[in-house]
Amino acid sequence: MLIFDSSNWVEMLAAKRRIKSLEEEKVYYLQKIEEDKKKIKELRTNAENLEKFAREQYLMKKPNEDIFIVDETDL
Repeated sequence: MLIFDSSNWVEMLAAKRRIKSLEEEKVYYLQKIEEDKKKIKELRTNAENLEKFAREQYLMKKPNEDIFIVDETDL
């Protein structure tokens, strides 16, 4: 019964491990959602932060301005 049954002990352990892994992922993603909500609120309320975000993430620039990208991994 432990080996041939459809709900054997090995499958139950694997399912419990998978559930634990999924619960940990859920906690991680809920934290990321909260962080992103805070960032969105900050970007909507502060024009300076919005400009900084656009410059860093989308490489937006003002006319007659040059952008140099420095990769910190090369330093």
